[in-house]
Amino acid sequence: MKKIIQDFEVRENKSLSNVHFILELRSPSELPDIFPGQFAEVLVPGATHTFLRRPFSIHDVDFKNHTISFFIKCVGEGSTKLRTLQKGDMLNVMLPLGNTFGLDLTGKALLVGGGCGVAPLFFLAKCLHEKNIALDILFGACRKEDISLVSEMEKFGNVHVTTEDGSMGEKGLVTAHTVLKDISSYSKIFCCGPEPMMKAVAALAKKNSVDCEVSLENTMACGLGACLCCVTETVEGNKCVCTDGPVFNINSLKWQI
Repeated sequence: MKKIIQDFEVRENKSLSNVHFILELRSPSELPDIFPGQFAEVLVPGATHTFLRRPFSIHDVDFKNHTISFFIKCVGEGSTKLRTLQKGDMLNVMLPLGNTFGLDLTGKALLVGGGCGVAPLFFLAKCLHEKNIALDILFGACRKEDISLVSEMEKFGNVHVTTEDGSMGEKGLVTAHTVLKDISSYSKIFCCGPEPMMKAVAALAKKNSVDCEVSLENTMACGLGACLCCVTETVEGNKCVCTDGPVFNINSLKWQI
């Protein structure tokens, strides 16, 4: 699969909350093939202590206008610096990296995102919707301030929300939401978020014999499998999340669920 390293122009830097924002970039040329689940490595300009590129899930792609988007949470110097970028600024990006979600399915699918795990699910939902796949989308977070993109995702399917404090949607953990009481109605589940949440969703999927893919969020310093920072245990031995993932079928992971 073709990869590129080039400068992109900042087209929009849209704030969603105190900590979340969407960074839209435009390529000077036609984009290579990019699929849901893949990610990019971004070189942060002007950061004093951020020397390595930072990995971000590809949130959306507009091939016609040569644009890509990232859903980002401010957690450190790198992401905070990216939030200050203005329209017209340039950003060096390496993409597309990693493997993809499996889009060959029939029947209804469930997308489960926890926290920043919603990042890769927008492009996935968009592509599944284009294939006429019926979707339920479940977002979970600690409080309503941590929930984003509900109205945007409603274009693709039925959106459900759960918050731990009950400030939005149902109160409780994602796995306690009523939509999961009929989990066997789904032909496939796609999940991204904190590892404990993904393991809990994976356990439910496995118990009910529902196919399930998760997108891991291991630290990926190089994105090319050279630094071995992101190794995870699988039934076939240790694998690099950045090259063999980030998407894995739950049956391939050595998870205690």
